[in-house]
Amino acid sequence: MGKSRMFDARSRMPVPATEVFAWHARDGAFERLTPPWDAVEVVERSGEGIREGSRVVMRLRIGPVPRKWVARHTKYIEGSLFQDEQESGPFSRWVHTHRMWPEPPSSSVLEDEVVYALPLGAAGRLVGGGMVRRRLERMFAYRHALTREDLRRHAAFAGQGPLTVAVTGATGLVGSALVPFLTTGGHPVRRLVRGRADKARGDVAWNPDKGEIDTAGLEGVDAVVHLAGANVAQRWTPQAKELILRSRTEGTRVLCEALARLQKKPKVLVCAAAIGFYGDRGDEVVTEVSPPGGGFLADVCRQWEASTVAAEEAGIRVVHLRIGVVLDPRGGALAKLLPPTLMGGGGPVGGGQQWLSWVSLEDVLGLTHLALFNPELRGPVNAVAPQAVRQEELARTLGRVLSRPAVLPMPAVAIRTLFGEMGKETVLSSAQVRPTVAERLGFSFMHPQLEGALRFTLGRTTAGPEFTHAVSPDQP
Repeated sequence: MGKSRMFDARSRMPVPATEVFAWHARDGAFERLTPPWDAVEVVERSGEGIREGSRVVMRLRIGPVPRKWVARHTKYIEGSLFQDEQESGPFSRWVHTHRMWPEPPSSSVLEDEVVYALPLGAAGRLVGGGMVRRRLERMFAYRHALTREDLRRHAAFAGQGPLTVAVTGATGLVGSALVPFLTTGGHPVRRLVRGRADKARGDVAWNPDKGEIDTAGLEGVDAVVHLAGANVAQRWTPQAKELILRSRTEGTRVLCEALARLQKKPKVLVCAAAIGFYGDRGDEVVTEVSPPGGGFLADVCRQWEASTVAAEEAGIRVVHLRIGVVLDPRGGALAKLLPPTLMGGGGPVGGGQQWLSWVSLEDVLGLTHLALFNPELRGPVNAVAPQAVRQEELARTLGRVLSRPAVLPMPAVAIRTLFGEMGKETVLSSAQVRPTVAERLGFSFMHPQLEGALRFTLGRTTAGPEFTHAVSPDQP
């Protein structure tokens, strides 16, 4: 088997050890803990969660080659410890022990201990030892920071009890992160899905294009988060514009009319919207009370928000979450900027002076969570970071985070030629949006600064004082 090393990471958590353990034991913990820069897919599960004997089959990419990793849980002590071991995969040995213990008076310590050995003996350690160590440091710094923030956010509303939440658009960028965020917090989720619904999982069938929805499947939900809508990032032909508009207005109308017919109506509907509502505003600072702007996107957003009227008339509290540019490498603007920047071709787009109102994915989740639980929230809420940046600052900061130059400009005429009206209203549009409602309510942003948000989501962060780690020398 060769020599092994032990990687050990520890962090203080803001809740008792039993709550840290419960978070890890719930559905969605693996998805929450998978870093956004790692392409890991669960292809098979068997057994009961993290209990002894359960098994997980994953597909992942290490370097250019996709690999399969099979792990089995081998130890389980309720409230304090669980362990998984590699059955087959890229390592000669991998034993991962998760421990939680109390730290008086009301906090705890989370420890991840990994004993691992690389294949090919001394040659494997020489070639891959440093890479694996850095990868473990990045991964566990991310995991511990995210776990700490999730636990803090859930603890803030723990006294209100769990909510059963219905979610549309659960496979999109925001939805695929929101569902495990909710389930690890103890909130049952019902996904609204097109086609055949898995009722054992709690899925609810709907087909908004045909005005169809399983109203009975929505009975008993306490809250709804509506994220579904056609992708805006495409060339806006007349057919595409009609699809974009109808997917938002008709889907929202069908959902809201169904909610209004329920015997027991949900308390709140959080409906995704977009800062496209404000249009191109140049250097003007806009807030939730600013009027809509001009252009196709602004008109779509205005009609989109108006489509919730049936829910509002039924007495359901409705929050319109006007989401900014979400920075995450798995999709959206950042996914498109990464390849050219990594190749040294990053730089300002369209002159770079337009304002970009960005937000980290984790803060979108946090604002959604706040909207679900805070009865004061109603109407529009800007889901953006406290400080918008000029587009050239985004390019420069991304280059610095990735240690790449960011000086090659892409002129506005190229954007108009490549993307037409869509490029003009998205990439070249300027909107300096402030999250005044969130700030008034004292929302704590996980990523108020652009560089910190990019470093976190790209795994280039420097761990805070709460996180310590060590790697042992080679052991027999």
